[in-house]
This record gives sequence, C-alpha cells and structure tokens, in this order.
Amino acid sequence: MAYVDSLRVFARIIELGSITSGGRDLRMTPAVASKRIKELEKHLGVRLFNRTTRSLTPTGVGRVFYKEAKKVLASIDNAENAISQFSDTPRGVIRITTPLGFGRRVIAPLVPSFVDKFPGTEIRMRLSDRKVDILAEELDMAFFIGTPPDSNLKLRKIADCKRILCASPEYLSRMGTPSFPDDIIDGLHNCLLLRYPRSPEYFWTVKTNNGSQKLNVSGKYDADDNDVLTKWALLGHGIINKPHFEMEDYIKNGKLIEVLPSNPPIPSIIGCLYPHKKLQDPKMIYFMDHIINNCNPIFQFKD
Repeated sequence: MAYVDSLRVFARIIELGSITSGGRDLRMTPAVASKRIKELEKHLGVRLFNRTTRSLTPTGVGRVFYKEAKKVLASIDNAENAISQFSDTPRGVIRITTPLGFGRRVIAPLVPSFVDKFPGTEIRMRLSDRKVDILAEELDMAFFIGTPPDSNLKLRKIADCKRILCASPEYLSRMGTPSFPDDIIDGLHNCLLLRYPRSPEYFWTVKTNNGSQKLNVSGKYDADDNDVLTKWALLGHGIINKPHFEMEDYIKNGKLIEVLPSNPPIPSIIGCLYPHKKLQDPKMIYFMDHIINNCNPIFQFKD
C-alpha cells in the first residue's frame, strides 16, 4: 500500500501545486510528502518534478506519469467501492464541502456520531461559502443552500429552506424600515452581499402578490463569508438575506428585526451533490442518510 499512497501524494501535489498543499490534503507533513516523492522518483529512475526555491512544476515525464497514475488510482477506488457493497460496515475517507454557517451549525455536530457508529470511516470537511468544483477538488460530496446548479452531478434534496430579510433595530431606526421591495434597490439601503471571485450576478428574489420579483440590490460591503455578513448586520451596517434557521435566535432576542415580512425571499433548497459513481459507495449512502435523518427535524421545526 505504500506505493499506492505515494501515487496519491504525487497526484495531489500535481493538482494543488506544492508539496505542502498536497501533503496537507492527505494529512501528511511536508517532510513526509517530500520523502514519498523522492522514494517514487528513486523507484522509477526518473525526475518527476523540476524544483526551484520558488516553484515546483512537473517534468514532461511527470505529466505523462500523472495521467497514467490517475487511471490506476481510479481503478483501485472503483474496485474498493465494488467490494464494499458486500459489507454492511462502511470504511474509508469521505471528503465533503459545506457552506460555513450550515457546516458549523448542522453538519459538524453530526460528524462525530457517524464516525463513532462506523469507526472505519474518516470525515474530511472543508467549509467554504464559495462555489467549489468537487470533481476538480476530488471531493466526494458538496452540501449547498440555494438553487442547484446545472451539472452532471447527482442531487439529493435534504429540505426546503425558508429565508428571511433582516436588519438590526439601530439600522432601521437610522435608515428607515422598508415597506415595499422597491425600497431596498437603487442604493436606498445597504444590502450586505455574499460575493467571491467568479460569483454570479447578485440579486435577491422575493415573493409578491404578482409572483416573484427580482431585486438588483447593492451595498457598500460584501464578503465571501456569510458569518461576516451576519456580524455586520448585528452591528447595524445593513440588511441581510439569510436562512431562517440561522437568524431565528437573533429575531427572538430582538437583535435583528425581519424586513419586508409580507415579501420574504423565495425559499432555497438544502441539498447534497455528488458524482454518479459515488452512488455505488456504501459509506456515501450511510453518511447522507445519517445527515438527512438527523437534520430534517431541525428544518421541519424551524419552518
């Protein structure tokens, strides 16, 4: 297995661009990852990387070997997945990504009980509010809150997610309370927006008596972390559009006030995306079932 492990290290270093990043992704120190590459080069009798003090790039031979090594690793993973279907005990690593707030409040608390139940598994969770390419990042599944993207990935819906517009009492006292959806466009209010590189054009869609209405909102602050937006709202800096379950306690204790209650944002979908081939892997099914069975009551109660 040491040779296979070295292939995995080599592949992740190619994909992530450095020994430090590749090793960290596989829970190895840079020294151990570097040793694996040296052992692999010695075994093959070729140099796989060109090294300088500032960069690490694959050699021509390294690029050829990477292409073939990926086929070998994929075959091993497929073989292990096929065998695992004959066992009732899931084993192996599950790599997931989830939005920051949802991951902290919902997914993370459920991870230890899953691993306790299935000690042969490991969960590696990445929290990010940015859009993540799970195929390029070699992740097993991605939880999301929003509208599922058009893709070749499989979707498993977890729940509908009620959303809410809200702001602090101080902000509304200072800037006025909007009465109609058009009151928050054209810079009349500071809308706190989630933005990141290559994020889509930003707008909020709310319910009206005539159907949904798209609002081209704007604001002086934006961030790629939803929890930062919440803190700004609590400090009186603007209006946010967030999942109801994340804001409910703030609404109850008066720190935030619902804005436009007659015109709430359209609900989002909470779901999980994963590659088609992962459907064959029992640990994936067990983990998704564990999350859905334990978090559904949260959203049924909140909504």
